[in-house]
Amino acid sequence: MELRQLRAVLFDMDGTLVTSDASVERAWTTWAAEYGVDPVEVLSQAHGAPAESTADRMLPHLDRAGRSAAAARQMELQYDDLSDVVAAPGAFEVLAVLERLGLPWAVVTSADHQLAKARLGAAGIEPPLLVTIEDISRGKPDPEGYLRAAELLGVDARSCLVVEDAEVGLAAGRAAGALTAALKGLDGDLRLHNLHDLAELLNRTGE
Repeated sequence: MELRQLRAVLFDMDGTLVTSDASVERAWTTWAAEYGVDPVEVLSQAHGAPAESTADRMLPHLDRAGRSAAAARQMELQYDDLSDVVAAPGAFEVLAVLERLGLPWAVVTSADHQLAKARLGAAGIEPPLLVTIEDISRGKPDPEGYLRAAELLGVDARSCLVVEDAEVGLAAGRAAGALTAALKGLDGDLRLHNLHDLAELLNRTGE
C-alpha cells in the first residue's frame, strides 16, 4: 500500500503521540521495588504492553487474583504522575496535516481509559476515537485493538497506517494487516525520527 491510499492513521499513545516515558519508567521502577523484581527486566518487557501481561510474566508465582492486584497497583502508580507528560514533538503538526487531508485518526493504547484520558488531557490532545485496553479482550501484540479502531472508523485495517514506538505495537499493527511507521530506531514499513517526519511525508502525499 502507498501513502496515497491511506484511509486512516492509528496512533499508539505513550512514547508515540504523548511523551510519557519518564512517567512510565518511574511507575514501573517503583512497582518493581514493591514486588521484589528486577526493574531492568521489568522495563525491558513493560513498554507498550498491557500491565496485566507484564504482571503475569514477572510474577508467575502469584495466583490470578494476586497478579490482577499487582496490575491494578501498577496503574495506580501512573494515574497521578503527569508532571512531565506533554505532546510528542511533531504531534500537533501531524494532526493538523490529517485534518487538512480529511484523514480520520484514532489512538489505540494499552493503558486503561482513566490513564489514557489523563495523559492525553495533560498533552492537550483530544482524539476523535480512543480504544483502550478496556475496550478489547486481548492487548498488544494481538491486533484486536487496531482492528477495532479501524472498524469503528469504518475503514479496512489494511488501508490504515499504525504509528508505534514499541515492538509489541508494531507486531499488532502488522498482524492487523496495516502499514506500520516505527519510531525510536525500530523497524517498520516507514522509519521515523519523530512525528515531524510523518507530517512531512503526509504533506507531500497530499500535494
